Amino acid sequence: MENIRPEKYFLSPVSRKLVELIEKSASELTRAYLLDLKKHSSMPTYQSFPEKEVYDRAYLVFSQLGRWISYELESEEMKKYWIELGKTRRQEGFALPEIFLSLCLIRKQLWNKIQAEGLLDNALDLYQALDLYNRLVTFFDRALYYAIIGYHS
Repeated sequence: MENIRPEKYFLSPVSRKLVELIEKSASELTRAYLLDLKKHSSMPTYQSFPEKEVYDRAYLVFSQLGRWISYELESEEMKKYWIELGKTRRQEGFALPEIFLSLCLIRKQLWNKIQAEGLLDNALDLYQALDLYNRLVTFFDRALYYAIIGYHS
């Protein structure tokens, strides 16, 4: 993840602005994610896992969002990270549905933040935000896919 490739950075100005907002709001988003997580009875492993560890893991996703979605999503780096995550979560005793729901809750917090900021003033902004949303969905779909592969390997 440390190998930044600027030539692959291709976010629109609005998308970049929203990503920067999300990355700057990583602590706030992570706290909201933790509150959301505690509401779900289907998340017993996450709820019993050390809160600091859950916080740190979610914070990493929020704070590194631009790096996650700004480069080629099929990179070996991303694939390796999420496969390893799936293996680790299995070894820690997490059920696969919990991993899935956790990533869905993170994605939900991201989009809620984008909508709450009211930065989408015109059709072009909305179009660019929808492009960002599509990138987020694609990213999380691939992250889940690789995590499931790792979980079953």
